[in-house]
Amino acid sequence: MTSSVDAQHRAAEARPRLLTRALLMRFVTVVGASASFFLLLSVVPMYAQSVPGRGSDGAGLVTGALMLATVTGELMAPWLAARCGYRVALGAGLLLLGAPALVLTVSQSMVWIVAVCLVRGLGFAFTVVAGGALTVSLIPPERRGEGLAMTGIVAGVPSLVGLPLGTWLASHTGYGPVCTVAALLALVSIVVVPGLPDREAATGPPLGVFAGARSGAIARPTAVFAATALGAGITVTFLPLAVASRNADVVAAALFMQPAAATLSRWFAGRHGDRHGPAGLVLPGLLTSAVGILGVALTDVPVTVILGVTVFGIGFGITQNATITLMYSRVPASGYGTVSALWNVAYDAGMGIGAVGFGAVAGLTGYPGAFVLTGALMLTALVPAWWDRAAVGRHQATGTADPAAPREEKKKQ
Repeated sequence: MTSSVDAQHRAAEARPRLLTRALLMRFVTVVGASASFFLLLSVVPMYAQSVPGRGSDGAGLVTGALMLATVTGELMAPWLAARCGYRVALGAGLLLLGAPALVLTVSQSMVWIVAVCLVRGLGFAFTVVAGGALTVSLIPPERRGEGLAMTGIVAGVPSLVGLPLGTWLASHTGYGPVCTVAALLALVSIVVVPGLPDREAATGPPLGVFAGARSGAIARPTAVFAATALGAGITVTFLPLAVASRNADVVAAALFMQPAAATLSRWFAGRHGDRHGPAGLVLPGLLTSAVGILGVALTDVPVTVILGVTVFGIGFGITQNATITLMYSRVPASGYGTVSALWNVAYDAGMGIGAVGFGAVAGLTGYPGAFVLTGALMLTALVPAWWDRAAVGRHQATGTADPAAPREEKKKQ
């Protein structure tokens, strides 16, 4: 018994240190970018809706512009990081995210507000893609899943706090002060950027976004994650509308339980994946997410709604961590930017497409039917998930590399 305890203790001591000075400095920029983005995410649509002669169409326009610029920037960011390095791309992202917020309230012209949103969307994209690639380079490969889970928590807390705090500040202090706070959060965090390491030295040319998308080893987990992100966008957008107004407390509880469950399960998935590999978690995470969405279809049963959203959050958190960890493990350092870009595009595009498509379908089937169809659509991602699991099993059995993996990875092996 004693020898077993000693062996476990030695194994724990042998694990590389996770919280280094560089990673803690990176967390400063994570908090700055996330807090700045989410503090204004609901505030800017409110400001646009207050423009004389504009209504909900103005709110939708600015949010659409923000997300369009974010996805576009995510596709551009690997190119920028490959040529200028992580520090320049991350610093530029924080600047583009923060500085326009200072001048948002200079004009109530919709052209001006949309322009500010476009610039901030590009900035946020640079911070998540270049910053994500930098983050994974700072985490020991043996603890990558746990480190990425911790990063998700650091980024998630500002989003949980920022969304309600931003609207509260806007209603009590006006739009100017909350925009200033959001700007300073991003701009002040630039101070630590020069102290961060730049890109790792990597042999071979960087892996391009389109080359990564054509790689089955990268595309399969990307498709699975995009399918689960459909559910995330739908629950956040339509749950308050689908549940009867007399059950407002149910909506509040459900919208709290989803991110809380996702955060905890993401941490579990990270620790489990480091010990047993992340590939085995992708399929269970997808199934759990789909089952949760199917449970939400019973919109008139409060317990089922809360339970369904919680189950979805558990599956979503597992899929988040398992897919991003798996994708990073399949490329060399020169491909980190591409993996970060594709994963974030899957996240943002999945949420956006899910919300738009669900709204159109719900008008024909009603909310319960639309939730059932969403769950069924998510289950179609079982095909790439199963293919990926089978491919991993075949190559482990034969001791060969995945032929669909990016070419740079083969050189490294």
